[in-house]
Amino acid sequence: MLIAGFPAGAWGTNCYLVAPAAGEECVIIDPGHEAAPGVEETLKKHRLKPVAVVLTHGHIDHVASVVPVCGAHDVPAWIHPEDRYMMSDPEKALGRSIGMQLMGELTIGEPDDVKELTDGAKLELAGMELSVAHAPGHTKGSVTFDMPEAADIPPIMFSGDLLFAGSIGRTDMPGGDMAEMLDSLARVCLPLDDSTVVLSGHGPQTTIGQERATNPYLRQVAAGLGAQEAPRRGM
Repeated sequence: MLIAGFPAGAWGTNCYLVAPAAGEECVIIDPGHEAAPGVEETLKKHRLKPVAVVLTHGHIDHVASVVPVCGAHDVPAWIHPEDRYMMSDPEKALGRSIGMQLMGELTIGEPDDVKELTDGAKLELAGMELSVAHAPGHTKGSVTFDMPEAADIPPIMFSGDLLFAGSIGRTDMPGGDMAEMLDSLARVCLPLDDSTVVLSGHGPQTTIGQERATNPYLRQVAAGLGAQEAPRRGM
């Protein structure tokens, strides 16, 4: 398994390229602000051929490079229907021009081929299986992508802005809802094995076991209580 990730743009959003191995087909996860050059560099470095872009949610810091990346490689983009409008109207999704001055000129709109994600779907892409879990709270259409354990590789969750190392995504923008966030943490994250590697939309990787033990939100959800306040990240 090859997973190549890098932080891109003004918000340091993690973009991931995932493939069975170097020289094979790959999936691109969350090509956000100014991610296109990094995507092209990574494709060349590992001799990868993209077959799809998949999106954890629709905020501009995660989708700003979808149109150029999909257009350059003639691949579809997958997004949950409740966040699809954000690709064409990012300011409506943010509720105000939060950070937009940092973004510069953007290519707004949808790529030619958009496919919609559903809860529980199994995407067979690039010889891999990605399991989709609808996880609203940060946005109405937020999802995570899970990959099962394989030989010498632990299970992996691409958590988007649901779960971070030590924190969770913010819920104070349009579509955000703390009650939904807590439900998603309980329903999507808590059942996972402690060995599950969490690759999030911002910040370093972690594991479910580490977050179960130290993340104040996950600890409170596991205890069946409300979440206590702690720093939250993500646009």
